[in-house]
Amino acid sequence: MARTLIVEADGGSRGNPGPAGYGAVVLDPETGEALAEAAEFIGTATNNVAEYRGLVAGLRAAHALDPQACVRVRMDSKLVVEQMSGRWQIKHPDMKPLAAEARSVFPADRVTYEWIPRAQNKHADRLANEAMDAGKIGKQWEPGNSTAALTAAAPARSAAARAADEAAASAEAADAAPSAPAAGWGAPDLGPPATFVLLRHGETALTPEKRFSGSGGTDPELSAAGRRQAEATAAALAARGSIQAVVSSPLRRCRETAQAVAARLGLEVRIEEGLRETDFGAWEGLTFAEVRERFPEDLDAWLGSARVAPTGGGESFASVARRVAVARDKLLARYAGKTVLLVTHVTPVKMLVRLALGAPPESLFRMELSAASLSAVAYFSDGNASVRLLNDTSHLR
Repeated sequence: MARTLIVEADGGSRGNPGPAGYGAVVLDPETGEALAEAAEFIGTATNNVAEYRGLVAGLRAAHALDPQACVRVRMDSKLVVEQMSGRWQIKHPDMKPLAAEARSVFPADRVTYEWIPRAQNKHADRLANEAMDAGKIGKQWEPGNSTAALTAAAPARSAAARAADEAAASAEAADAAPSAPAAGWGAPDLGPPATFVLLRHGETALTPEKRFSGSGGTDPELSAAGRRQAEATAAALAARGSIQAVVSSPLRRCRETAQAVAARLGLEVRIEEGLRETDFGAWEGLTFAEVRERFPEDLDAWLGSARVAPTGGGESFASVARRVAVARDKLLARYAGKTVLLVTHVTPVKMLVRLALGAPPESLFRMELSAASLSAVAYFSDGNASVRLLNDTSHLR
């Protein structure tokens, strides 16, 4: 008869996204003895990424003990438990490979998942906090570390922060927008922030007519005016000399704008799917007045709730928020401490600003964002963000 092992795992992020770590313990089901422990500080990540990383580490630790074992996974993350049990869909691109990695450790019929209250997951929670505490003072977790030993340099996560993590996970599971980083002054020794310089693409033929132009439309090219705007922006950014990488939405108008800048800077353009514009469904190519005339009730519902999608299979702002947040986290991990130009669209730029400010969804309708305008957000290693610039068009004059 196969041996049974219990894996308890947890993860946390101080800022969501922010400095993150995970913890996992393998237990003997008969005695409760801890057979193996694992923990790691993983840099800047979201709470959900850290929880999935903890799950993978716990399963691998159990596999190292007994590859033929049956495993009972116990976690206080409702999201991870429900997704790994197959009852909830996995929508986030960053979660899918982590879930696939977790499934690859043991055959599916040898692993079961159980949600437990946080109070019953203290061992894994302690390990995750020890990993984050160690990371805060530039160390990696080692067996035998204790939260008490590190408290002077890095206090353990407060109950309020843990509650915020729980709220963020619940919001994602309910299709809500992700939480913004906590507000506050950063410590002076945080190091250089990752700075995203946000460039809206240059004009297309649809821009001056103020028509809905998203991911589901004709993918228009830059107009002659848009190409001039791209060249003017490239010249201005080259004069400043601070851009270290260029990342673009996959849509043509952004790629053309990004290429103009990258060519001037001697950089390559990297494509990030998460930076594409909202899919406006049946509204693509229409003016606001035309949508009001044809779909008045749908438009009112869309204006009233971030969860409502445009007519005909479009994308809600809540969905865009999750997609953009995943792209943001991925780019923050890749370009820590660097200044990166993100060439994207109206909604993603506004969404990044909204999330950095912790502003409500309706703030999207209260920002002006001109074609080829520049905005900027700085992200610090403690999870805080600072909006540095919004809708600057001085380089176009």
